[in-house]
Amino acid sequence: MPWHARLQLDYRRDADRTVLHHAHEGPLRVLKSLYPEGHAICHNVLVHPPAGLVGGDRLDIDIRLQSGTHGLISTPGATRFYRSEGELAQQRVRVQLEAGARLEWVPLETIAYPDCIAHNHWSATLAPGAECLGWDVCALGLPGAGQPFERGTLTQHLGIPGLWREEATIDAADTRLLQSPLGLGGQRCMGTLWLASGSPLERPRREALLEAVRAALEGAPERVQVAATCPNPQMLVVRGLAPLVEPLATVFQRAWAVLRTQAWGLPNTPPRIWRV
Repeated sequence: MPWHARLQLDYRRDADRTVLHHAHEGPLRVLKSLYPEGHAICHNVLVHPPAGLVGGDRLDIDIRLQSGTHGLISTPGATRFYRSEGELAQQRVRVQLEAGARLEWVPLETIAYPDCIAHNHWSATLAPGAECLGWDVCALGLPGAGQPFERGTLTQHLGIPGLWREEATIDAADTRLLQSPLGLGGQRCMGTLWLASGSPLERPRREALLEAVRAALEGAPERVQVAATCPNPQMLVVRGLAPLVEPLATVFQRAWAVLRTQAWGLPNTPPRIWRV
């Protein structure tokens, strides 16, 4: 039987504290709230006990951050899209940030297993003054385990309506896309990191952030291709390719630490789950 799980996260302000109210249906949970940086920033870990999605499964995650709140969301392990017998597996994340809210969306990677039929969707709306720092990292197959991505499809959608959109379907049979220098160039891990604002970033701030993150990207491991740009006045975007997850994740964590310090004046305080 397929799973259809739902999780609703509602971050609210209680004096100087960000508190989480949540509701769930099916096998999708949130661990207790942690405050390693003080009461203003609420850290949470999303847990999916089945550990992956097969054909017919669907995860719906709705996140709302009320005005002035700050949430950080991560996961304890990869999101896995397993082999399908023909049905679609879906994960949909919808985010709403009210004025002055901040969200850090920093889950571990998504893995598209051979023969999967997967749709991975993330979208957000940002009110004026709201900001979101997040990433999406995806690995195609498990080459280290001798399971290359030779069959299957993955559709990725990342977007903020009216501001930014990335959408593509990767078919394992599309060797031109997977192997061409104009496509993935033989790499099997891809990622996007973004800092998005509900209001235009002033040009000096935008240029300072871009300079800082480009400095953080210098010295990336061999075969990791990564670059940063500002596609519009409200966003900074980093795109990367690598043969494996680990080197790209390391580069993205470095860029995340620099951006939260430069943009928000916060120290490098990684989620505890990254150290487990």
